[in-house]
Amino acid sequence: MRVILFDIDTLRPDHLGCYGYGRDTSPAIDSIARDGVRFDNYYCPNAPCLPSRASLVTGRYGIRTGVVGHGGTAGDMRLQGESRHFQDGASANSLFMQFRRAGMHTASFSSFAERHSSWWFNAGFHECCNMGKCGNESGEEITPKVLDWLRRRGSEDNWFLHVNYWDPHTPYRCPVSYPFEKEPLPDPWITEEVFAEHLRHVGPHGANEINMWDDTRFPQFPRHPGSVKTLSEAKAFLDSYDCGVRFADDNIAQILALVKEMGLYEDMAIIVTSDHGENLGELGLYAEHGTADDPTCHIPMIIKWPGGRKGATDAGFHDNVDLAPTIQELLGTQMAGPYDYDGQSYAQTLLTGADCSKPWLVLTQCAHVCQRAARFGDWLYLRTIHGGYHLFPKEQLYNVKEDPHQLHNLAGERPELCAQGAKIILDWVDEQMKKSQFDTDPLWTVMREGGPEHARGMLPSYIARLEGSERAEQIPKLREMYPGEA
Repeated sequence: MRVILFDIDTLRPDHLGCYGYGRDTSPAIDSIARDGVRFDNYYCPNAPCLPSRASLVTGRYGIRTGVVGHGGTAGDMRLQGESRHFQDGASANSLFMQFRRAGMHTASFSSFAERHSSWWFNAGFHECCNMGKCGNESGEEITPKVLDWLRRRGSEDNWFLHVNYWDPHTPYRCPVSYPFEKEPLPDPWITEEVFAEHLRHVGPHGANEINMWDDTRFPQFPRHPGSVKTLSEAKAFLDSYDCGVRFADDNIAQILALVKEMGLYEDMAIIVTSDHGENLGELGLYAEHGTADDPTCHIPMIIKWPGGRKGATDAGFHDNVDLAPTIQELLGTQMAGPYDYDGQSYAQTLLTGADCSKPWLVLTQCAHVCQRAARFGDWLYLRTIHGGYHLFPKEQLYNVKEDPHQLHNLAGERPELCAQGAKIILDWVDEQMKKSQFDTDPLWTVMREGGPEHARGMLPSYIARLEGSERAEQIPKLREMYPGEA
């Protein structure tokens, strides 16, 4: 058996044609969806990059692995401790190890492990090709190496390739010009009124500070502005994101063309997914995956599997801890030693259309903010513990079916739904902590170490930036919301 997993950083499903987007951003990915199953409500339970991939490869939520942030204690996988033997359980049972245990030669084309000093990510790979740029490489540097590998070894049987593209990730840097700037946005939800509110927003990665805390721009990234001051600039910014998506897709197209030329495609398994999405104006944020909301945590999952359904969709809730047990069931591999996944297999969804979904999901973000969210029915309930120096209210509630860009916070109007979401989170934390060998929720470790990594200690200098500006009137609100940090 031959398998390719396309791991595309920062890819929003609603910017792909197969998920209904009105621009031609993803013809190659769309073709894979026609030959497989598209999951419409698939989420990363721990955002952003590092926590998400920790959940992906371990099959466990961050509340158990300890990886919920990008720095401090929460940036490292918890040590197994006394129960560890010659190998630790997470590495011995990782997602990629399942392919190796099934007798496949495994290879990864990714710099992720070096980017986050997370070498556990490489568990299960025979080969690791690292471009050495810590995620700053573009597709034209990755694809030739993948094509070379396929020409040399693709005709052999039993291999698995992990191919990691970063092109939709900030800074937007697509080297190719696409015609999107000449096309209107398919969903022009950022109106003059909405954008005026974005310009009043305080907090990192707003319209005035796309470079997180200031408006610095870098000449080597001409597509990535330091700020967006007009609605037309905001539109050009969204165009740049779409260019990155299309560029990644064009690179995937080259790989698909070769495997088809070699006669490998029909019997090949292909998986397309992402680590997280992207805020593209939602909640006032641009060019960041900094919240536990739908734009950040909703991700694509498309699987073409030999013998599986074709052109099918699944509307149930799943998250990325589910992939490892799914692959284990599909490959028939066994667990190595005592270990358990938090995820549940949806192999039968792929093969027969059976409903293997979850009733709801809990989402966590602790790198830019400290938030947890409950995704249930048409609703997203978002609870903020530390807002990362945004002025987020403690509770937010959105009908993401009717209001996908989260413009209307209904928390005040629907307290019964807030109570339902809060109970989902509380019950989930209780159940996860019962399974954990540790007595601390890592979200609170982040809080005790000074708050989310990307905000920690930044408030004084940010307030100094706001002084004298039109947004200075909001400084007292910041000081009130974050006492002792200004």
